[in-house]
Amino acid sequence: MIDATTLVRRIGMLVPSSNSVAEPLTTEMLRGLPDVTLHIARFRVTRLDQSPEALAQFQLAPILEAASMLRDAHMHSVCLNATAACYTDIAHDRALVEALGPASDTAMLSLLRLLHARGAKRIGLVTPFLHDVQDATIRVLAAEGITTIAEHHFNDPGNYSFNRIPESAVADALRHIARTPGLDAIAVISTGLRGPRPAAQVEAETGIPILDTIATALHGALLAAGVDATRVRGWGSVFT
Repeated sequence: MIDATTLVRRIGMLVPSSNSVAEPLTTEMLRGLPDVTLHIARFRVTRLDQSPEALAQFQLAPILEAASMLRDAHMHSVCLNATAACYTDIAHDRALVEALGPASDTAMLSLLRLLHARGAKRIGLVTPFLHDVQDATIRVLAAEGITTIAEHHFNDPGNYSFNRIPESAVADALRHIARTPGLDAIAVISTGLRGPRPAAQVEAETGIPILDTIATALHGALLAAGVDATRVRGWGSVFT
């Protein structure tokens, strides 16, 4: 008898509990890959700001506990589908990946790799964040060698409320940022923002690479699982 578990590659995503968009959008992007299955574990996140209470939500212990339950189902890769490291410190995600092992990634680490691979040092930035969180994100990106020369943030307190921002508003923000001369790329940071489809649409309109973190999380998870990410079609240059 054939072992049915050998017929698919299983990717696991660690998703904030209040995020209602990363899972359905990732499922949609995977529609053309019937041999890849998506599995979700959640950890509690109900707010996004720089208070001690909010920052404590992203400690390693609860994320690793969620990952351990994914591992029970023998994932081929596990990826953190969240971006808090963008305003705290990328070292958080690097420590998480070290703890999870080689078949792991995060949305932010994947984003940084893709930006560096494109030689993108001057970027536009679109997020849903509050003013102070946006400022911190720009500082963290600068420490990674990436300068933000244009930005838009919705000044939303989050985290569930990020899900309410429509794709049309994200597309409008991207078109506004795309008018800035000298952009190497645009990053859409937040896996609670409906960014993948507007990113692909505005990228096609402008020719500027636009990398959304729900898409970069999937890209990283596929690569870590040994799956050719270029098989994902219609979702922009993040997969090509």
